[in-house]
Amino acid sequence: MPPESAFAAYGLPGEPGSEEFWAAAAGPGAVPAEGGGWTTLFVWRGSAAALTFESWSDDVPLRRWHGTDCWYAEVRMPARLRVTYQFLVDGTAYADPLNPAGAGGDRSVAATPDAPAQPHWPLFGADDVLPVPRTRVRWAGERLDGRRTVRVHPVGGGGPVVLLLDGDDWLYLHPAMTAFDSAVASGEMPPVTLVFLPTRDREAEFGCRPELWQAVRDELLPLVAQSGAPADVDRLVVAGQSLGGLSAVYAALEFPDLVSRVACQSGSLWWTPDTVKSADPLGGPVGGAIAARLRDRPDLSGLRVAFDVGEHETRMLPHCARVETLAERAGATVRISRSPSGHDRAGWRHALLRDVAWALA
Repeated sequence: MPPESAFAAYGLPGEPGSEEFWAAAAGPGAVPAEGGGWTTLFVWRGSAAALTFESWSDDVPLRRWHGTDCWYAEVRMPARLRVTYQFLVDGTAYADPLNPAGAGGDRSVAATPDAPAQPHWPLFGADDVLPVPRTRVRWAGERLDGRRTVRVHPVGGGGPVVLLLDGDDWLYLHPAMTAFDSAVASGEMPPVTLVFLPTRDREAEFGCRPELWQAVRDELLPLVAQSGAPADVDRLVVAGQSLGGLSAVYAALEFPDLVSRVACQSGSLWWTPDTVKSADPLGGPVGGAIAARLRDRPDLSGLRVAFDVGEHETRMLPHCARVETLAERAGATVRISRSPSGHDRAGWRHALLRDVAWALA
């Protein structure tokens, strides 16, 4: 157990658990770790809890400080990391009440001191309500199961459609509407119209199947055009993460007249119909079904695709690199980057804005 002075190194004065201590606590603090990276202190006030991360680490039990209401964990983190975390108490997840950087009502975001800033993404605490677009489209299509409410938001007067897959995450966890407003106002991207596409069954809809994209083409985009929101539905950028990134790249290959601009963050490019059901999904053929399709050397000269993946996603990197190389060889205009994160939406936020702007250039 560290001595009291160890907490002082993180900028926390007084006896841990004292009012002086809690008055100064403001979310995770970090100090340089021997050999590189950071040691990060997480503190929780109350009863026994565990610390859980979005994807980067296994759960970490918290330790109690000398019978006080202070529970803590010192966690070794690599250089350049942004991560979503929660506290688990009796099976219920809570955001960090000491951290002003929230992600929905029960998540918080931590970043090491050397993680690059994410301009345009404002701080929203766990109790804050994120703004949502006024325009709603009721989509009760024939090709996909279930009715959906699709939100539409013209930014800077509206423009090309930016289709955000997993749209509810970008509405209710991370404030994409506010971030895009800021990026357009600053001149870093042209005016766009955001379309937040909610998902009912990610595995079914985002696998390499045509139904979603037939429905987007034949049903959703006509509804957006009729919604009254200014939107250029003939120019479309698809932005997706994880399985959504896989689906976006699939759409560019199989529906080139519909999708010619893609922002893919940490795409599940390991995917094949077999590996998705296996005990080790990332252990299959490198590049998965998309790489196999690209080996047919389709003409991708009309495609602009930005690939981004977390630099700490070590098992994802070979799959992404293989697809990136093959797409470029097939004639696509390709942008490749690595974000300071694991498989985590908090780490994809800057890449989302940057890569959509690049796709529209």
